[in-house]
Amino acid sequence: MRTSGGVRVGEGNQDRSEARPFVVGVAGGSGSGKSTICEAIVERIGTEHVALIAHDAYYRHRPEISYEERTKVNYDHPDSLETELLLTHLESLAAGETIQHPLYDFTRHLRRSRTLPIPPRPVILIEGILTLVEPDLREMLDLRVFVDTDADLRVLRRVGRDMRERGRSLESVVAQYQATVKPMHEQFVEPSKRHADLVIPEGYNRQAVGALVAMIREVLDRP
Repeated sequence: MRTSGGVRVGEGNQDRSEARPFVVGVAGGSGSGKSTICEAIVERIGTEHVALIAHDAYYRHRPEISYEERTKVNYDHPDSLETELLLTHLESLAAGETIQHPLYDFTRHLRRSRTLPIPPRPVILIEGILTLVEPDLREMLDLRVFVDTDADLRVLRRVGRDMRERGRSLESVVAQYQATVKPMHEQFVEPSKRHADLVIPEGYNRQAVGALVAMIREVLDRP
C-alpha cells in the first residue's frame, strides 16, 4: 500500500526477495531529463537491483496502416500507448516472471521484431511523458516523480535528439512540436504533476537524484 509520502510499507515480515517490486514512475515533458535521471539511478544502484522500463517503447504497433499514416498519429496522446500491455508486464514482474520488453523503431513508427528480456528485480523504474496520466498505471506506482523543466530547454533538447537519433528534419520536429507536443503537454503532461510525490526542478538535479537513490536503497535494505 502507499503511505502519504508515496513509499509502500512492506507487508508484515515478508522477506525483501519475496516482496512485490517497488515501482517508481518518472514523468515529465519531452526533453525534461527523465531518461538521464533514470539512467543515473540504475548506474548507482545496479542492474541487479533495478529494471528500467520505457513507457514510449509501448507505442501501439500499427503495421496495417501506411508509413505516411503513421507519421500523422498523435504520439503525445495517451491513446497512442498500449499501456494495458505495460500493466500486464508489471503484473508478470511482480509474479517473478521475465517479460519481453518491446523495442520501438522511432524512424519507422513500428515495434521491432525482437524484444528485450527483462527479469524481475526488486525495483522497477518506469519513465515516460504520460506515466502519471493513466489512473491504472498510477495505482501501481509506489513512488511518483515528475521532472519539471523549462519549456525552452525541453524543446531544444527534443530538437537535438530527434534530429540526431531519429533522422528527423528541423522542420518536421518543429511542426510536430506545435501540432501535438505542446498542446498535449498542456492537456495531459503538465496537469499530471499534481499526482507526483516528488517534483525534481530543472531536469538533472544532483541533490534530488541523490535523494531518490537514498530512498530506493532504504527500500532495498528493509528486512
